[in-house]
Parts: sequence; structure tokens; C-alpha cells
Amino acid sequence: MAGITSIGAYIPRYRLNLEEIAEFWGGKGSQGEKAVAGYDEDSITMAVAAARNCMSPGKEPVDGLYLATTTAPYREKQCAAIVAGAVDLKSNSLTSDFTNSLRAGSIAVKSALCAVESGAAKNILVVASDCRQGAPKGRLEQLLGDGAAAVTVGSENTIADIEDSYTIFSDFTDLWRTAEDAFVQSAEGRFIDAQGYMPTMQEAISGLMQQCSATAGDFAKIVFHASDLREHMSLTKKLGFEKGRVQDPLFARIGNTGAAASLIMLAAALEDAQPGDRILFAGYGDGCDAFVFRVTDGISGMRGRIGFKDMLAKTTPVDYGKYLLWRDCISVEASSLPQRTEPSLVSRWRERRSISALYGVRCLDCGTPQFHPIGQAIRVCATCQSKDNFEDYKFSDRKGKLFSYAIDQLQPTLNPPGLNGVVDFDGGGRLICELTDYDLDAVAIGMPVEMTFRKMYQGRGIVNYFWKAKPVV
Repeated sequence: MAGITSIGAYIPRYRLNLEEIAEFWGGKGSQGEKAVAGYDEDSITMAVAAARNCMSPGKEPVDGLYLATTTAPYREKQCAAIVAGAVDLKSNSLTSDFTNSLRAGSIAVKSALCAVESGAAKNILVVASDCRQGAPKGRLEQLLGDGAAAVTVGSENTIADIEDSYTIFSDFTDLWRTAEDAFVQSAEGRFIDAQGYMPTMQEAISGLMQQCSATAGDFAKIVFHASDLREHMSLTKKLGFEKGRVQDPLFARIGNTGAAASLIMLAAALEDAQPGDRILFAGYGDGCDAFVFRVTDGISGMRGRIGFKDMLAKTTPVDYGKYLLWRDCISVEASSLPQRTEPSLVSRWRERRSISALYGVRCLDCGTPQFHPIGQAIRVCATCQSKDNFEDYKFSDRKGKLFSYAIDQLQPTLNPPGLNGVVDFDGGGRLICELTDYDLDAVAIGMPVEMTFRKMYQGRGIVNYFWKAKPVV
């Protein structure tokens, strides 16, 4: 039987207080905060972080990756391939983008389940990630948050087996964004509820419950997508669900995370689930995908590994001005320093393993790991001086310590000052790189760090991704 074999999530550390947004515009805002992707984060980097959180050591390797997002940085380039490269999947892995719908996450999950049940694949990694933007001063600006979640779907060592599913489509226009739009647009709220969201969700969830002869009381947890808390509470009441069984949609903690929202809620539900629990899970957007999962004994192996509660608790406030700058909503004075060179497609292809998954080499004579500067191949071991006798060695999953660092007050960055450091990896190897997600007052020699996949800069329309070090928290 196919099911979920692992689950992970990623919530950015930065939080923007909703009342601060309203006060800036002279209005009244909602209580709570929303998660904000950092200046060097987007739907791709968050997808990589969620996928790495999901892929546990010892699990059977995945043979495919499905990426679900409505905020892909490219219109004509497969973004799933970028994520697959960063998490170091084999080149013969199936990759596919699911996009243009808030239901992309649940559609990808259903497609993965079908692939596994048919024997077309053994293990599929499904990642949903979104970084949507509401127009300044608008309702959606306060509502939309950023985040990602990932599940692996397989047939062995499952943590939640699929019991049944039910899908409908609906060509209803409630939220949309064209290729020319920077911000999400929305129809009138009452029209959405009365003619779109409510009837669609009621039909799909009621149809599923009737199909599997279940009642509301048969489910330990009920997870479903909604655009806001009012809509979520209304559907809970209409379907007769007991409030204590319905998973918190987390609107006041992280906001509405779009295509990732339902999977993020599922990650929160599974973190506290017990063997034998039945979970109703539904994603919405141009229709609805509804599922019934039964939690297995394998859930005990996930205890404490997702770390979802820690992601919600460990936060850093960001002010509204910095948020507008990060989202390119305001123009500021350009740096007078020389511009960085444009990304070279040739060099990026030649060094793709070093750039995508942070591969270096390890000497086969003395065992010393070494990371060479991009574009400069290592032929002689720095320790034993043996020549041309190396094997590939991946640094991206290694932790390390900060050996030295320099604060750059002149670096043209969206989050000044810049911080560059020298990282000594556990087990050997050294890398000079940028740091991110740091509290400058807490940076110190010997500080534990780990690697994270981030945006460096953009040129010629090409997003330049690479690895940075961040403090271990």
C-alpha cells in the first residue's frame, strides 16, 4: 500500500508583525505575525530546506521529485531540476513542476501516490513551496506568508498509509496572477465563499466521507486549506467538525503559505499523531483533492525529527521597511561599488556539482577533504601532496565551526552589513563563504554553523544560487 514515508517542513525565521503593517498605512490590522522569506530566500531555497528536512538518513533513496509552487522564479526553466540538484538526486530521477494552482501541492501528492501504486516509481519526493506577495496596503499583504513542506511517498516503511481519495475540479476564479502581475489579485470575499470555496470543499470532503463510509468523529485530525481564519472556521462549522480535531491553520503564526499551506498543516498534525489515527487531508484551488490517511507505527521514528515547533518558536522580527526592500516594493539608492560579474552559464555547468550540492574532493591516500575554489580543479593534495588521487566528497550536509570572519560595511546587500567567514567542517575541509540568518552581536569564532542553499545575486535574468553558512540554532 502506498503512503507517506517521511515528512518535513521549513518556515523562515523572520516574522513581520501584522499590526505594524496596518499602523504604517493608518489602518487597523489583524493580531499576529506572518513568516517572511529572507532577502536571499525564495520558493526554490525554501523547497530545498524542506526537502533536506524530509530526507532522513537510512531511508530508501527517492527516484523522483515533484515541485509544487505558484511562485517559481522562472517561466521557462524547470525549477524541480534545481531542487533535485541541490538535494543531490541521481541524474536519472524523474523531475516535474506542478504550478499555476494553490492546489498544486495536493495534486503533486496524488500524482506521486498514483506513480507508486502503479509501480512506475518506488519513492517520490513531493515539495510544496510558496513566496506570494500581496500589494502594499492591501488585505493580502497581511494575510500571505512564506514557507515550504515536503513528503516522500512510497510503499515501504510508511508513517501514514493512504486509505482513500476524492478529487473534483472547478473552473472558479477567486485568486489569480498573470505573468505581468507582481501581486496576487482576488475576487470579492462573499462571492468566493458562497459560490467557490464553500460548495467546492463541501462537495469534495462530503464525497470522500461518503465514499469511505466515515463520519466526522472517525478522524483524529482534520487538515484542510482555507484563505483565512474566518473561511476556515465557517467550513469547520458547516461540515460539523469538532473544533479540537481540526488542525490549526497557523494564520496568526505564519500566514497563508499558498501551495504549501495544507502540507505544512499536515506536517504539524503528523508531529503529534499516534499510530492508528485517521487524518482527513484536503487541498483547495480550482477544485479540491481530499485524502484519508491512517497513521502507522512508523510515526514513532519521526518523533522530534521534523522540528516544526522549533521552527515556529525560534523567530527574528523584521520591520516593515526592510520587508518592502526585500520584496523590491521600494526604490533605494544604488550602490556606488562595482557591479558583480554576470553569472557564467558555461562555468556554472562545468562546476554544477560543486555549485548545486557543494561537492569537493577527498584524498584517497590520506583522507583529507578539500573544497577547491570554483573554476580551479584540485590535482595535488594539500596535506600529503599525492597527485590526482581523489574521490568526490559532499560538504552540504556537514556541520562546521566558524574559524574566522569579516564584517563588510560596504558590501551592496539587502541586509547590511555583509558577513563573510571561513568555515572549518567537522571531519575536515575549509570553505570561504557568506553567512546568513545571523545576529551580528552573537557571531563569534568557534560558532557552530551549517550550510544552507540561498540566492547570491541575479544577472541577465539568471538567479545565482549557492551555499551559505548559517548559525546552528
